[in-house]
Amino acid sequence: MDDEYKVYVLYSEKLEKYYVGFTSDLTERIERHNTGRSRFTSRGIPWKLIRVFDCASRLEAIRLEKCIKSRGIKRYLEEN
Repeated sequence: MDDEYKVYVLYSEKLEKYYVGFTSDLTERIERHNTGRSRFTSRGIPWKLIRVFDCASRLEAIRLEKCIKSRGIKRYLEEN
């Protein structure tokens, strides 16, 4: 059985940008983003956690992340 996964949305006031990702360890993942250990998000520190979606499986998390990215993170948040 899969562990529970979470899809999360972060916001950087510095960059005025959103970021979406998924993880099975939200605390550790947010820490990675805010300590510069995630290269893609290191320029936007500090990142604020805006929204979390619980997913029952890794596959469900991957699908939701892809859906959010394809819709546009800001637009997706406004509609949901």
